[in-house]
Amino acid sequence: MKVLLDTRPSFHHCPALVNGFDTSLIPWPGLRFACVKVLQLYGKVFDQTELCELVIRKTCSSCKCPKEAHDIYHEEWINVKDRLGFKSQESEKKLSRDHLIEGYTWVPPGVSSHKVEQYFRCLPQNKIPKIGTPGEKYRDKQLVYQLPKQDLALSYCKNVEPKDHQSYEDFINARNEIALDIAYVEECSLNATCPKCEKSLQASNLAVLAPKFGDSMLWHPSCFVCTDCDQLLVDLTYCVHNDKLYCERHYAEQLKPRCAACDELIFSGEFTKAMNKDWHSTHFCCWQCDESLTGQRYVLRDDHPYCIKCYESVFANPCEECNKVIGIDSKDLSYQDKHWHEACFLCSKCHISLVDKQFGSKLEKIYCGSCYDTQFASRCDGCGDIFKAGTKKMEYKTRQWHEKCFCCVVCKNAIGTKSFIPKEQDIYCSGCYEEKFATKCVKCSKIITSGGVTYKNEPWHRECFTCTNCNASLAGQRFTSRDDKPYCAECFGELFAKRCISCSKPITGIGGTRFISFEDRHWHNDCFICASCKTSLVGRGFITDGDDIICPECAKQKLS
Repeated sequence: MKVLLDTRPSFHHCPALVNGFDTSLIPWPGLRFACVKVLQLYGKVFDQTELCELVIRKTCSSCKCPKEAHDIYHEEWINVKDRLGFKSQESEKKLSRDHLIEGYTWVPPGVSSHKVEQYFRCLPQNKIPKIGTPGEKYRDKQLVYQLPKQDLALSYCKNVEPKDHQSYEDFINARNEIALDIAYVEECSLNATCPKCEKSLQASNLAVLAPKFGDSMLWHPSCFVCTDCDQLLVDLTYCVHNDKLYCERHYAEQLKPRCAACDELIFSGEFTKAMNKDWHSTHFCCWQCDESLTGQRYVLRDDHPYCIKCYESVFANPCEECNKVIGIDSKDLSYQDKHWHEACFLCSKCHISLVDKQFGSKLEKIYCGSCYDTQFASRCDGCGDIFKAGTKKMEYKTRQWHEKCFCCVVCKNAIGTKSFIPKEQDIYCSGCYEEKFATKCVKCSKIITSGGVTYKNEPWHRECFTCTNCNASLAGQRFTSRDDKPYCAECFGELFAKRCISCSKPITGIGGTRFISFEDRHWHNDCFICASCKTSLVGRGFITDGDDIICPECAKQKLS
């Protein structure tokens, strides 16, 4: 494949470089985005060749960046058959050139021009290999991923031993003969069922036919994917294994282990399994120094393996006491970002071991409980004793108590995390505070929690403030009192008011009612009338006639 690389300054995000290297070692942050030539120049000018070579070593061994991280411009387009080593027909090459003119980097073989658009409408928009679109880059990426060159020809392999060359060739030949093939697109002549989604394919629909599965099995174009990676099979290139579809990469991995370092299949009988991956024995090495870890102890950090020496030099913590590195064979005891060997974790004053013991910290030093208490411990405002190291402390404003001493001054029950009420220097639980200080009803002696009535400067529950005689509620009602006891208007009139001589009803005076009194007899104003003519005698003279009163005119008539 002939390619032209963009020669403009390259500051591509190289995932292998950024994710695969401890960037804290890079002296200038911009270097993580630089191309290899810039890194090499930097190392030469600033005498940091070894550091830059370390950065380079952790990327791929060819251009140092993944292919998809670069902008690639094609002068001519490789045919997948050429990549696989199959012979292409001249008619297929001509058809590919014709569709390049139409703007695609690839079209399904054997499909006429007017069916191309119909086929591509069946695919996700971002996976259509149209020139200048994400679909073009998707196809480029899948070609490299699904059809790795090192799986296709020995000339692209760097790690197959000469003694394994024949095994490699046998594998390639068997795969090409038995499993590898290119599918093609055709119109359905009959209704069928897609083996991927199990939905129907209607007659005249475009479908994918894979010859190694026979003529009766058809897929929707968007369902023709690898069983392992679930990605569209690039350029309809597939492998069959145990009656399942695979891309070439994942087909090969069903039969051979693949080295996680060089991405080549392993044909040697001896290889290393570590970190849930397979490795050539010489490729499982320390991420820092590249020394082989096969048969050696290693430490995994950020998904990268390190030999013991490199791990301890880069990541191990220095001991706060002896300043020596705490190796992986030593127990690392830590407190507040400080670290100690188990044997160095001692009281700063008496030097006894603090392992599995309570301790206190003051002025960046650690102390056993006894020494800490002697020098620094504060005292409880309840009992006056010190707070020993590790003891729970209850604090409120500027005061502090032992948990058991933080209790109600009345009932002595511990407050703990319950609500409390402070008053002067004392602490009360809610119940005792209400019992001691809350307003109580003068009738029932219970606490008034809401509302209430005040009568003669004393508090009452609204439901307790009732008529002394009938117990009807007086809250919000008219009432009067007698001998400091409240009465409703009706009961007061019945019990204590004067009664009208005429109608025998009580004269209460409530509401401004006026009345007439004469010789211990009383009348409502409306009832003070002449017994004969019934005219009102209010403000007029009258004459008594036995129990009756009469006006002067009726009295004259009665005497004449």
